[in-house]
Amino acid sequence: MSTFTYKDDKFYLDDEEYTIISGAMHYFRIPREYWYDRLLKLKECGFNTVETYTCWNLHEPKEGVFDFSGMLDLGAYIDIAKDLGLNVILRPGPYICAEWEFGGLPAWLLTYRDMHIRCNDESFISKVDRYYKELLKIAVPRLCTNGGNIIMMQIENEYGSYGNDHEYMQKIADIYIENGVDCQLYTSDGATYFMLGGGTLPQYPCVANFGSKPKENFKVLDDFRPNQPRMCGEYWCGWFDHWYGEHHTRNAKELAGLFKDMLDAGASLNFYMFHGGTNFGFMNGANYYDKYEPTITSYDYNALLSEAGDLTPAYHEVRKVIEKWSGKKLPELTVKNSEKKAYEKVELTEKCDIFTAAKLLAKPVHSAAPKFMEDLGQNYGFVLYSTELEGPREDWELNFDAVHDRAVVFVNGKYKGYVERTRHKDTIRIPLKKGEKAKLDILCENMGRVNYGNKIMDRKGLSGIRFGLQYHFGWDMYSLPMTDLSALEYEPNTGRTKVASFLKGNLNIEGKPCDTFIKLDGFHKGIVVVNGFNLGRYYNDAGPQKTLYVPAPMLKEGDNEVIVFETDKTSRGYVTFTDKPKLG
Repeated sequence: MSTFTYKDDKFYLDDEEYTIISGAMHYFRIPREYWYDRLLKLKECGFNTVETYTCWNLHEPKEGVFDFSGMLDLGAYIDIAKDLGLNVILRPGPYICAEWEFGGLPAWLLTYRDMHIRCNDESFISKVDRYYKELLKIAVPRLCTNGGNIIMMQIENEYGSYGNDHEYMQKIADIYIENGVDCQLYTSDGATYFMLGGGTLPQYPCVANFGSKPKENFKVLDDFRPNQPRMCGEYWCGWFDHWYGEHHTRNAKELAGLFKDMLDAGASLNFYMFHGGTNFGFMNGANYYDKYEPTITSYDYNALLSEAGDLTPAYHEVRKVIEKWSGKKLPELTVKNSEKKAYEKVELTEKCDIFTAAKLLAKPVHSAAPKFMEDLGQNYGFVLYSTELEGPREDWELNFDAVHDRAVVFVNGKYKGYVERTRHKDTIRIPLKKGEKAKLDILCENMGRVNYGNKIMDRKGLSGIRFGLQYHFGWDMYSLPMTDLSALEYEPNTGRTKVASFLKGNLNIEGKPCDTFIKLDGFHKGIVVVNGFNLGRYYNDAGPQKTLYVPAPMLKEGDNEVIVFETDKTSRGYVTFTDKPKLG
């Protein structure tokens, strides 16, 4: 049993002054088989603490159904950290931002049309309470007060950037306490009076989040809440990337220099991120200010460890700072980068087009008007909207009241173009003669729910499909969450793929698999599934990311099934595996 508390401007662990040197690593962004390696690399860099969010949307994927297994085994992750002598800062949200889908909130919350999230709304609080009861069964036995290594838990997350409901904040703290949480609680917000005023509670210490100007930001924190420790709750050592944007990088010496400045100022801090990992599957979030901007699959973040867990120049520079600050030489590094391998070209020899696949993977739901994904009981993936048009009709342009987020249009099985939420709109017209008919299929992709700001209630799918001003009614909708593709039936892939299709090939590996990266030159947009595991999205037309990380634990010796779902069309029938990432 330990105690972690503070007095005036110092933290104390078992009555000894303690400076938190923490790094953020999210267990749900890292293959479980690599947890030990990543945490050991944190330890050998000289850090004493690891920080992680928890992801409500994965832990309760369906309302009332909980999952803490595999890559979601939070207890095992915390225990590995303890075995390595690392303390833990736990940030359970319920909202986490994190460039994560819907900020970590489960999509099924969006079916409650009258619910107000992140405030003292009785319905929302009841959902949070149920989730926390399950989560805290894992966390409470691992608190430092119970002999574990969790020293601090955060109340909500950067709440002052969203709201100012202090009754709600107190409710979150009360749920913790009612379920046995008795470690040090705290809040974190941006370093402005406005954000700190909205997101803090007077009885708990608050920390500030920033990526530069520590002197100025700590002054705001000191002025707002004197007589408490200085701490940067998120030292943004890098940044995340959007599709259509640039890959963010930062000078390693500059990053380490600001770290030194914070230590010299007597502050504790948490690197965000120490290791970013990957937004596997459909778990990337999005921002929406003047336009909708989804986050890419890689969460490399310019962190101290790369997406694949490799030591970066920043890792070594930060390690030097810790040695100099502590006055102690750290033990020699035992950790190593993983072996990477460029496997052979994989021919995608089998194909199943989207129209055939939809009927094999889903039963259609018929409705007069198109429905949003959430109203179909679906959280992630795609929906195929299908209908029939009859002539005679003039060539009015196809329009939408809402496209959330990307709609690919096919007429009579042929690709006609796409519409993307706030960025691109092809002009599509379907004139028909008397007695003529046409089949219209629209494949809509959820590219990631908004995770920050006032547009967070981000329902997915299509609404108001019309020609000119005339709404078209009568739709069959096929839900395609892409969780199980075993029902697909393939035919030989003999050439160019002209419509959205599943393309399958085999990667044969001799010996123990290595980390690798899949390269999809000649493809436009889609996802890649290897041995049933969804690696995430590619979007070659947008960039900056041009490869997808394939961790060795997702591979096996012998035959490996590779499925590429291309949403548009492609001129190439193979993919390649390289030993180097290309992030922009």
